[in-house]
Amino acid sequence: MKHTEAWKRSSPDEIKIGLISISDRASKGIYTDEGVPALRSWLESALSTPYIFHERLIADEREVITETIVELTDDLGCDLVLTTGGTGPSRRDVTPEATMDAGTREMPGFGEQMRQISLRFVPTAILSQQTAVLREIEGHTALVINLPGQPKSIKETLEGLKDAEGKSVVQGIFASVPYCIELFGGPIIQTHESVIKVYRPKSAVKK
Repeated sequence: MKHTEAWKRSSPDEIKIGLISISDRASKGIYTDEGVPALRSWLESALSTPYIFHERLIADEREVITETIVELTDDLGCDLVLTTGGTGPSRRDVTPEATMDAGTREMPGFGEQMRQISLRFVPTAILSQQTAVLREIEGHTALVINLPGQPKSIKETLEGLKDAEGKSVVQGIFASVPYCIELFGGPIIQTHESVIKVYRPKSAVKK
Protein backbone atom coordinates (compact mmCIF):
# COMPACT_ATOMS: atom_id res chain seq x y z
CA MET A 1 0.00 0.00 0.00
CA LYS A 2 1.35 3.43 -0.94
CA HIS A 3 1.59 5.76 2.04
CA THR A 4 0.31 9.31 1.50
CA GLU A 5 1.45 12.67 2.85
CA ALA A 6 -0.95 12.16 5.78
CA TRP A 7 1.21 9.28 7.02
CA LYS A 8 4.31 11.45 7.57
CA ARG A 9 5.61 11.81 11.14
CA SER A 10 7.45 14.77 12.65
CA SER A 11 9.83 12.26 14.30
CA PRO A 12 10.28 8.46 14.20
CA ASP A 13 8.65 8.03 17.62
CA GLU A 14 5.63 10.25 16.98
CA ILE A 15 2.46 8.26 17.60
CA LYS A 16 -0.61 8.96 15.50
CA ILE A 17 -3.79 8.47 17.55
CA GLY A 18 -7.38 8.44 16.35
CA LEU A 19 -10.04 9.50 18.86
CA ILE A 20 -13.66 8.62 18.08
CA SER A 21 -16.65 9.63 20.17
CA ILE A 22 -19.77 7.66 19.24
CA SER A 23 -23.07 9.26 20.26
CA ASP A 24 -26.29 9.92 18.37
CA ARG A 25 -27.21 12.97 20.45
CA ALA A 26 -23.76 14.55 20.69
CA SER A 27 -23.19 14.11 16.95
CA LYS A 28 -26.47 16.00 16.34
CA GLY A 29 -25.45 18.82 18.69
CA ILE A 30 -28.10 18.01 21.31
CA TYR A 31 -25.41 18.06 23.97
CA THR A 32 -21.67 18.70 24.08
CA ASP A 33 -19.44 15.69 23.53
CA GLU A 34 -17.32 14.82 26.58
CA GLY A 35 -15.71 11.66 25.22
CA VAL A 36 -13.02 13.00 22.90
CA PRO A 37 -12.02 15.84 25.29
CA ALA A 38 -11.62 13.27 28.09
CA LEU A 39 -9.48 11.01 25.92
CA ARG A 40 -7.35 13.93 24.71
CA SER A 41 -6.87 15.34 28.20
CA TRP A 42 -5.70 12.04 29.66
CA LEU A 43 -3.34 11.27 26.78
CA GLU A 44 -1.82 14.77 26.94
CA SER A 45 -1.08 14.20 30.63
CA ALA A 46 0.31 10.69 30.10
CA LEU A 47 2.44 10.82 26.94
CA SER A 48 6.01 12.10 27.06
CA THR A 49 6.84 11.25 23.44
CA PRO A 50 5.49 13.22 20.43
CA TYR A 51 1.90 12.60 19.36
CA ILE A 52 -0.73 13.81 16.95
CA PHE A 53 -4.49 13.38 17.32
CA HIS A 54 -7.16 12.89 14.67
CA GLU A 55 -10.60 13.41 16.21
CA ARG A 56 -14.05 12.32 15.06
CA LEU A 57 -17.59 12.69 16.49
CA ILE A 58 -20.06 10.31 14.86
CA ALA A 59 -23.45 8.66 15.36
CA ASP A 60 -24.17 5.11 16.56
CA GLU A 61 -24.24 3.67 13.05
CA ARG A 62 -22.36 0.43 12.49
CA GLU A 63 -21.16 1.15 8.97
CA VAL A 64 -20.14 4.72 9.86
CA ILE A 65 -18.11 3.52 12.86
CA THR A 66 -16.32 0.89 10.77
CA GLU A 67 -15.63 3.37 7.97
CA THR A 68 -14.25 5.91 10.46
CA ILE A 69 -11.88 3.36 12.00
CA VAL A 70 -10.69 2.37 8.52
CA GLU A 71 -10.20 6.02 7.54
CA LEU A 72 -8.07 6.73 10.60
CA THR A 73 -5.92 3.62 10.25
CA ASP A 74 -5.63 3.20 6.48
CA ASP A 75 -5.82 6.78 5.19
CA LEU A 76 -4.21 8.70 8.07
CA GLY A 77 -1.84 6.01 9.37
CA CYS A 78 -2.98 5.99 13.00
CA ASP A 79 -1.13 3.49 15.19
CA LEU A 80 -3.80 3.59 17.89
CA VAL A 81 -7.52 4.30 17.70
CA LEU A 82 -9.57 4.82 20.86
CA THR A 83 -13.35 4.86 20.73
CA THR A 84 -15.72 5.96 23.46
CA GLY A 85 -19.42 5.18 23.69
CA GLY A 86 -21.78 2.61 22.22
CA THR A 87 -20.62 -0.47 24.15
CA GLY A 88 -23.76 -1.24 26.20
CA PRO A 89 -26.51 -3.81 25.56
CA SER A 90 -29.08 -1.57 23.84
CA ARG A 91 -29.84 -2.07 20.16
CA ARG A 92 -28.16 1.22 19.27
CA ASP A 93 -24.90 0.16 20.96
CA VAL A 94 -23.01 -1.29 18.00
CA THR A 95 -19.45 -0.06 18.57
CA PRO A 96 -17.97 -3.50 19.38
CA GLU A 97 -19.56 -5.10 16.32
CA ALA A 98 -18.37 -2.25 14.09
CA THR A 99 -14.89 -2.54 15.58
CA MET A 100 -14.81 -6.26 14.87
CA ASP A 101 -15.85 -5.50 11.27
CA ALA A 102 -12.76 -3.31 10.91
CA GLY A 103 -10.41 -5.69 12.72
CA THR A 104 -8.36 -8.59 11.47
CA ARG A 105 -7.65 -10.09 14.92
CA GLU A 106 -9.34 -9.66 18.27
CA MET A 107 -7.36 -8.71 21.40
CA PRO A 108 -9.84 -9.83 24.11
CA GLY A 109 -7.55 -9.17 27.07
CA PHE A 110 -8.20 -5.43 26.90
CA GLY A 111 -11.95 -5.87 27.30
CA GLU A 112 -11.47 -8.36 30.12
CA GLN A 113 -9.27 -5.95 32.08
CA MET A 114 -11.55 -2.96 31.46
CA ARG A 115 -14.50 -4.86 32.92
CA GLN A 116 -12.41 -5.92 35.92
CA ILE A 117 -11.57 -2.29 36.65
CA SER A 118 -15.17 -1.10 36.26
CA LEU A 119 -16.55 -3.95 38.39
CA ARG A 120 -14.82 -2.37 41.38
CA PHE A 121 -17.32 0.48 41.07
CA VAL A 122 -20.52 -0.89 39.53
CA PRO A 123 -21.91 -4.43 39.07
CA THR A 124 -23.36 -3.39 35.70
CA ALA A 125 -19.82 -3.41 34.28
CA ILE A 126 -20.54 -6.98 33.15
CA LEU A 127 -23.00 -5.53 30.62
CA SER A 128 -20.21 -3.80 28.71
CA GLN A 129 -19.17 -5.32 25.38
CA GLN A 130 -15.87 -3.40 25.17
CA THR A 131 -13.24 -5.12 23.08
CA ALA A 132 -10.06 -4.42 21.12
CA VAL A 133 -8.76 -5.50 17.73
CA LEU A 134 -5.78 -5.22 15.48
CA ARG A 135 -6.34 -3.87 11.99
CA GLU A 136 -3.62 -5.20 9.72
CA ILE A 137 -3.12 -3.96 6.16
CA GLU A 138 -0.09 -4.06 3.88
CA GLY A 139 2.72 -2.17 5.57
CA HIS A 140 0.77 -1.04 8.62
CA THR A 141 -0.95 -2.32 11.77
CA ALA A 142 -3.10 -0.41 14.24
CA LEU A 143 -4.56 -1.20 17.66
CA VAL A 144 -8.23 -0.25 18.13
CA ILE A 145 -9.72 -0.19 21.64
CA ASN A 146 -13.29 0.48 22.79
CA LEU A 147 -13.42 2.56 25.98
CA PRO A 148 -16.36 3.48 28.26
CA GLY A 149 -18.44 6.58 27.58
CA GLN A 150 -18.03 8.48 30.87
CA PRO A 151 -14.94 10.69 31.39
CA LYS A 152 -14.34 9.31 34.90
CA SER A 153 -14.50 5.74 33.60
CA ILE A 154 -12.21 6.57 30.70
CA LYS A 155 -9.52 7.78 33.11
CA GLU A 156 -9.94 4.79 35.45
CA THR A 157 -9.77 2.34 32.58
CA LEU A 158 -6.66 3.83 30.99
CA GLU A 159 -4.79 4.72 34.16
CA GLY A 160 -5.94 2.02 36.59
CA LEU A 161 -6.54 2.46 40.29
CA LYS A 162 -4.11 3.77 42.90
CA ASP A 163 -4.17 3.85 46.68
CA ALA A 164 -3.78 6.97 48.87
CA GLU A 165 0.02 6.78 48.52
CA GLY A 166 -0.19 6.64 44.74
CA LYS A 167 0.74 2.96 44.51
CA SER A 168 -0.96 1.01 41.73
CA VAL A 169 -3.75 -1.27 42.97
CA VAL A 170 -5.15 -2.33 39.59
CA GLN A 171 -3.22 -1.86 36.35
CA GLY A 172 -4.81 0.34 33.73
CA ILE A 173 -4.91 -0.98 30.19
CA PHE A 174 -2.59 1.72 28.81
CA ALA A 175 0.33 0.11 30.65
CA SER A 176 0.30 -2.57 27.94
CA VAL A 177 -0.51 -0.41 24.91
CA PRO A 178 3.01 0.87 24.02
CA TYR A 179 4.57 -2.60 24.05
CA CYS A 180 1.71 -3.97 21.95
CA ILE A 181 2.32 -1.25 19.36
CA GLU A 182 6.07 -1.93 19.41
CA LEU A 183 5.46 -5.64 18.77
CA PHE A 184 3.76 -4.91 15.48
CA GLY A 185 6.39 -2.39 14.38
CA GLY A 186 4.90 0.89 15.56
CA PRO A 187 6.70 3.80 17.26
CA ILE A 188 8.28 3.49 20.70
CA ILE A 189 6.01 5.27 23.16
CA GLN A 190 7.11 6.70 26.51
CA THR A 191 4.90 8.02 29.31
CA HIS A 192 5.08 10.11 32.46
CA GLU A 193 5.37 7.43 35.14
CA SER A 194 3.49 9.60 37.65
CA VAL A 195 0.42 9.01 35.47
CA ILE A 196 0.98 5.55 34.02
CA LYS A 197 4.05 3.31 33.98
CA VAL A 198 4.50 1.34 30.78
CA TYR A 199 5.31 -2.33 31.10
CA ARG A 200 8.00 -3.83 28.88
CA PRO A 201 9.95 -7.08 29.32
CA LYS A 202 13.56 -6.35 30.24
CA SER A 203 14.68 -7.58 26.82
CA ALA A 204 12.49 -4.92 25.17
CA VAL A 205 13.50 -1.87 27.23
CA LYS A 206 14.82 0.88 24.97
CA LYS A 207 18.53 1.44 25.43
